[in-house]
Amino acid sequence: MMTDDESPEGVLLSGEENAAVRIKLERDKRGWSTSTLSEHLNEAGYDMNPSAVWRIENRKRRINLDEAIGFAEVFGLDLRNFIGPPQLAAKARAMELIDDVVEAFRGTQRANAAFTQARDAFDDYMAGHPDIREEAEVMVSNAIAKAANEQMLRMHGSPPVEATGTADDAPSDT
Repeated sequence: MMTDDESPEGVLLSGEENAAVRIKLERDKRGWSTSTLSEHLNEAGYDMNPSAVWRIENRKRRINLDEAIGFAEVFGLDLRNFIGPPQLAAKARAMELIDDVVEAFRGTQRANAAFTQARDAFDDYMAGHPDIREEAEVMVSNAIAKAANEQMLRMHGSPPVEATGTADDAPSDT
């Protein structure tokens, strides 16, 4: 348990501990007293007295899920952000970017699974049709190479023309 003079910086706490730290950070940031926060919670339909706010902030009372939702709503925060590590709490953009990275990773996992499934189905079909396998493999390879090249161009732009060459020396699409 943290004392009042310990900083949450660099400490990964549990969700409930994170919420307690976050409540105090958000309340202080707004210049609200525990009474003011209590009023905002009550107006939003979450019954809470100032003493309960203080006790939650000071880890003398546990916070239930409905209350956590209420605090997040009053502070205008996503619940995951609200219960996240306090050292990232003041850096909402960092939390958004973390979510983006994790979602992008999940997307690559789904895409890899779909690719494996499609490739396995292709290979199974080609095993029964050896007369078209070579041509089909070339078509797949060419299509993948084209897609990879297009992605590289989107990410990095066109390659520069060599210093010794001219634009007329660059290969054409025709």
